[in-house]
Amino acid sequence: MYSQGLIGADGRTHETPEFLEAFQKRIDAEEKIEPNDAMPAGYRKTLVRQIGQHAHSEIVGMLPEGNWITRAPSLKRKAALLAKVQDEGGHGLYLYCAAETLGVSREEMTEELLSGKAKYSSIFNYPTLSWADIGTIGWLVDGAAIMNQIPLCRCSFGPYARAMIRVCKEESFHQRQGYEIVMTLAQGTPEQKAMAQDSLNRWWWPSLMMFGPHDADSQHSDQSMAWKIKRFSNDELRQKFIDATVPQAEYLGLTVPDPDLKWNEEKGGYDHGPIDWDEFWRVVKGHGPMARDRIKARKKAWDDGAWVREAALAHAQKRRARKMAAE
Repeated sequence: MYSQGLIGADGRTHETPEFLEAFQKRIDAEEKIEPNDAMPAGYRKTLVRQIGQHAHSEIVGMLPEGNWITRAPSLKRKAALLAKVQDEGGHGLYLYCAAETLGVSREEMTEELLSGKAKYSSIFNYPTLSWADIGTIGWLVDGAAIMNQIPLCRCSFGPYARAMIRVCKEESFHQRQGYEIVMTLAQGTPEQKAMAQDSLNRWWWPSLMMFGPHDADSQHSDQSMAWKIKRFSNDELRQKFIDATVPQAEYLGLTVPDPDLKWNEEKGGYDHGPIDWDEFWRVVKGHGPMARDRIKARKKAWDDGAWVREAALAHAQKRRARKMAAE
């Protein structure tokens, strides 16, 4: 999930047992929690952090793909990639709006991102070295995101769940678009197939890391699942992704870069090799190959857009003043 498995979420609350029990009954009854409803402080804080991380990931995720718009191999590919990047900007907008209903401003969330307090998905701290990476991102990264996000359509918080319905529809298109790019390369010249294989080799493990740490190392996952913000654990989602994706790679004639990967008849799924969690935490903490460049680009965009935000605010104030004068 683009929120990276709720890293740093805080489930602590200070409300009375009676209040918490009544709130949990609403959750268990599958009632949607709306912005004006009473909710535990930990529930609100977890949502702000998760939705904020998700929104930041959509916006930062525009950077590695936007880098290839002018270098796409055809006009058709340029137009499709431009549309995808535009979709991701829209996803960020929906999610920032959903978070704002919880009483946090977009400015606060952005400041936390630029200061390093807030995170975005570690997957976007890796470079896109070839055109094949654009296809692999759609296939694997958006595929992993969909695996996480479809259950979010049933999230207990109404605005987040409703935003995710449209996001998932568009992400599904992005995944198919990416898979089609990789298929074209895999069925092309030997050099093109080698490019697709090289891309899969580099993106496979970071894609598995997107689901967050193992369940045993995820401190707040249980509380988030009790609140039905999450519906499945990190490891459950990772397993679903592997089981769905390995047959796709085999169809393409590509090899998943995991020598320990094998079908387990007893559990009805694939066993896989160990994930490099040292790399995962290093990248999450801002030491990925592109981490500094991503934040630098985000800060420049935020600073360069200051005049637009100021102009919009001044225009809104002027309209409000005219309306009040007319009344």
